Amino acid sequence: MSEELNQATKDFSLSEDKTVLESKEDFTVKHPLNSKWTLWYTKPPVDPSESWSDLLRPVVPFDTVEEFWGIFNAIPKANELPLKSDYHLFKNDIKPEWEDSENSKGGKFSFQFKGKKYDINEIWIRCLLSVIGETIEGEENEVNGIVLNVRKNCFKVGLWTKSCNKDSLIPIGETLRKVLNLSEGEKLEFMSHKDSNDRSAKPLFIVE
Repeated sequence: MSEELNQATKDFSLSEDKTVLESKEDFTVKHPLNSKWTLWYTKPPVDPSESWSDLLRPVVPFDTVEEFWGIFNAIPKANELPLKSDYHLFKNDIKPEWEDSENSKGGKFSFQFKGKKYDINEIWIRCLLSVIGETIEGEENEVNGIVLNVRKNCFKVGLWTKSCNKDSLIPIGETLRKVLNLSEGEKLEFMSHKDSNDRSAKPLFIVE
């Protein structure tokens, strides 16, 4: 799948003297993904009475590389999102909620990007491509989706998994570190969903 994704990306590349696709076939050829994905959006709360379900909305499903790029180029970039909003990209109709049966026994890797030295747009597109191309996926098909949170003074990226099995998740965390381009000393934490509401809870493990 990663080879197909790379080829499809090349099909959309523009040369210095062209502003159209490389050939007429590019208008009709589709490159299917291994899974169907849905982009979700959480809008910033306006009314304190609004619940999580009131704020969370599916944007659009897709299952080809061409559809992905069409969506990505049409929506606001990561650095254009308002404070307290989120993007969620999840596979096969999984809802970006802890209660979903595919998420309930799992957790997430997370990292906070603070400061202007990080290009969150570049980081987020690398995350999206690694997820839909399944280059970050482990042998146990662990990855359910990825989330971008826009918060005060930081952006948060979270990779959601279906289990908390350390042995199968460590290789995924190591790959995610490379995707996020983390430096030595920057720690990637993994927390189970059931512990996420407990501020005193510690990460199950850390990938450095």
